Amino acid sequence: MSALSRRNFLKTGIAAGALAGVGALPLEAEARTATSWVTLGKSGVKVTRLAFGTGTHNGRVQRDLGQEGFNALVQHAYDRGIRFFETAEAYTDMHRMLGIALKGIPRENYRLMTKMTTDEGPGVDPVARIQGLLKESQTDYFDIVLMHVQQGPDWPTVSRPWQDGILEAESKQLVLARGASVHGLPALRQVPGDQWLQIAMIRMNHKGAHMDGANPKEHIPGDVAEVVGHVKQVRAEDKGVISMKLIGEGLFTSHEDRQKSMRFAFQHAGVQCVTVGTKSPAEVDEAIDNVNLALA
Repeated sequence: MSALSRRNFLKTGIAAGALAGVGALPLEAEARTATSWVTLGKSGVKVTRLAFGTGTHNGRVQRDLGQEGFNALVQHAYDRGIRFFETAEAYTDMHRMLGIALKGIPRENYRLMTKMTTDEGPGVDPVARIQGLLKESQTDYFDIVLMHVQQGPDWPTVSRPWQDGILEAESKQLVLARGASVHGLPALRQVPGDQWLQIAMIRMNHKGAHMDGANPKEHIPGDVAEVVGHVKQVRAEDKGVISMKLIGEGLFTSHEDRQKSMRFAFQHAGVQCVTVGTKSPAEVDEAIDNVNLALA
């Protein structure tokens, strides 16, 4: 990506609007399009409603583009107005590739989220791990750090050292907001009422594909109704909600299903932001169109 093309990137503004149609959920004062900004609850962090995901099949789809192809895809997403980019430790090499792809774009113009693997034993220094990921990503701070794939009803207790480490990183201004992605209903049921969480990443689609069920390791349809109920509880507590699995991890091969999934997430469940992994400009464009239709 040339320096000239990066300098020509358009800056996005914040327009006025209101969140409607989700019952007693908190009102928001931002416009409702895929590339407009929304504040993720009490975290205060603003992101575009559509995030550029880098974790399709743990990042393999994005890695297979090669660095130049990935650079071009990131540039296209940015040109179309996406300002929220997310990755994870589990997505091999994606911090490095994303750091290269975003190089040259003013840091204040976009938001960056990572998800940290927390299933390692004692002795790991979360702050050092965050600093290492920052170096790979060629940035001074993450807007959001999530604890990745929290499972079981005891995750709020088991993950306490990581929570403390992320809070320490916040105090050093390495992290601006914190949260967790959860897998399985036993884990999701702990999210409402949790005082440490500012942002929750919750799987969502209209068919329950790769969504939360009683056993997070069983690949059977999740309990959509219960998941939606927890999302609304979380929103009522002024926590931010980001959703993934909008394409059912690639299972939704029809355009109609992909549109229905977006409508369900925004209109029925009341999520604030969704992340979609893509491999081509056409897929980026479709995701933007589908979010815009869902929010119209």
